[in-house]
Amino acid sequence: MTKILDVGCGANKTEGAIGLDNNPRTAADVIHDLGVIPYPFPDNEFDLVVSNHVVEHVPDVMAFIGELYRVTRNGGRIKLLTPHYTNPDWANDPTHRNHINSYTFNTFMPGRQVFDFYTDIQLKSVRTYVSLAGLWRVLGIEFLVNLDQRSSKMRFLRKFWEQYLSYIVRGKELQFEFEVVKDK
Repeated sequence: MTKILDVGCGANKTEGAIGLDNNPRTAADVIHDLGVIPYPFPDNEFDLVVSNHVVEHVPDVMAFIGELYRVTRNGGRIKLLTPHYTNPDWANDPTHRNHINSYTFNTFMPGRQVFDFYTDIQLKSVRTYVSLAGLWRVLGIEFLVNLDQRSSKMRFLRKFWEQYLSYIVRGKELQFEFEVVKDK
């Protein structure tokens, strides 16, 4: 049986998961401030960690990812859902702290880090998907931006969009899925 942790579960906890949130008015099973490290779980406890619309709120992204990594077993998965930093609705929530784009988590992926001395955490990217506003989806731009998921040779399309077009063709949400890699 898959053991699941939903970090920052809010009122919409993932079915079958243990919910972790700092707000007692949520569906959380465990109440804990996500800015306080460590989280109240042992190492390698979960097969899957899900966190929807949370990473943009935490005070320390590096510590947050470190805790998700710590509590996930080797080979387990971490799934994150977050607004893209160009989402026009991003500024509507005054509790947002962190701007996230397609490359924010490269720091945790060997061979993709800008600075390889930040952390020893190793994540393997399984999926990175950006959703765009309806008009851009209908015009096929969302399909083009995400072609790198079908062929790494198409990675230049996502990079071109992030660097040159994302302020015009704005992102809505980013979905990340990582496999946790721990040395035995």
